[in-house]
Amino acid sequence: MIALVPGVPALLPAYASLQDPVAELRAACLSAVARLGPRVRVVASGPSGLRVGAALVAAASAEVVGEGETGVLVVGNGSAKRTEKAPGHLDPRAEAFDAGLRASFADIDLALAEELWADAACLGGLPPLAEADVRYDDAPFGVQYWVAVWSR
Repeated sequence: MIALVPGVPALLPAYASLQDPVAELRAACLSAVARLGPRVRVVASGPSGLRVGAALVAAASAEVVGEGETGVLVVGNGSAKRTEKAPGHLDPRAEAFDAGLRASFADIDLALAEELWADAACLGGLPPLAEADVRYDDAPFGVQYWVAVWSR
């Protein structure tokens, strides 16, 4: 199994409160990670993603491992410039970039991804979202997040 979740720091346990700003996203992530089994390898392109991935794995009562895994958790997201209030402000290329990722994670333009503040370096090689059980596909706060699970 492979799962994709975003590396948004709001998913860290410290941000879960009575008024969870990402409750729907958190629930989708925990549900996806729970399907990966008891041993999970986390793949992320940055320290924030690794922390978020490890926290989600721990919340699912699983163990982060380097080898012999039963599941792979990929931590990444689309552009962070979808709206004026997005962290990177509006960039008219963001929506088309995210649509391209949604169609295929092959041949990602990493230079454009960096310009659009997309954490996409670790997404290359994932199967298309059309082949996944997509549990979340939205751009809250102007950042494109997906939660998806693929059976191998």
